[in-house]
Amino acid sequence: MSRQDPAFAAAAVVVQRLAVLLDAGVAPLSAWRHAASGTGSPVADSVAAAIAERGAVGGELAEQLLAARALAPPGERQAWAALAAAWTVATESGSPLAPTLRRLAEVLRALAQGEREVEVALAGPIATGRIVLALPAVGLLLGVLLGFDALRILATTPAGWGCLAAGGLLVLGGIRWNRRLIRAARTLDAAPGLGLELLAIGVSGGASLDRARALVERALAESGIPPLGDEADAVLSFARGAGVPAAALLHAEAEERRRVARAEAQRRAVELGTRLLLPLGLCVLPAFVALGVAPVILSIVSSTAAQLA
Repeated sequence: MSRQDPAFAAAAVVVQRLAVLLDAGVAPLSAWRHAASGTGSPVADSVAAAIAERGAVGGELAEQLLAARALAPPGERQAWAALAAAWTVATESGSPLAPTLRRLAEVLRALAQGEREVEVALAGPIATGRIVLALPAVGLLLGVLLGFDALRILATTPAGWGCLAAGGLLVLGGIRWNRRLIRAARTLDAAPGLGLELLAIGVSGGASLDRARALVERALAESGIPPLGDEADAVLSFARGAGVPAAALLHAEAEERRRVARAEAQRRAVELGTRLLLPLGLCVLPAFVALGVAPVILSIVSSTAAQLA
């Protein structure tokens, strides 16, 4: 997956096509065949081929989705798992497939947009970190261009070997530290509010709150998606106490979870710019001194000593 192609984007396209086709009265078998064409998604192609061969719908189709998701890049697999879970919950609860898939497509698009926003926010700090890590090499090159014999010092003298070893270790440490900070900034809930959306699908089909929750928990477990948390209990308790439909409340709570996750991602991106100062001060600048400044000073000292001798 490239950074220009968010993990949930490909699945969102297929799900939106399925929703349009099913809403137009196309049978699920034909809908899958048409939805997969031209997308370039190996998962959609594999599922369409399996459906054409076996005629699988309902739970069997969800099983095909879960088996085929291994063909997708790692970041994209949860999107297909979400589709499998939504398909299972909708078919078993009696919820209409077309509105269900239309809503799921909106959710996947929102998640893809959130991923794009995170990458945009991280672009500045990441680029800054890469430029800063080049400072030791720039310092060494500058010393050579100014006429100092820094390369000979590094290659042939014990003091130069020490500078080279220290600078290399510091640069390596700075690179690994930078990568760890960037990876931590990107590590967030991949699909916030997804369980609540599935629960809304279940209750929209007419299932009782308890049965819908059981269906969703089973579908989440089979799809490898984290289970429902305490937020679902709070929404369902409120719906029971107030005697109001739970679907709209669940959709709203899921949307709030996505907004919170997006804000958290942006906060981490902003913090990353400050956190990258740590490897800069503790690794990169000392490496710059070891590789770019110390060899120049040693070169000046050695040439001066040779002249005096």
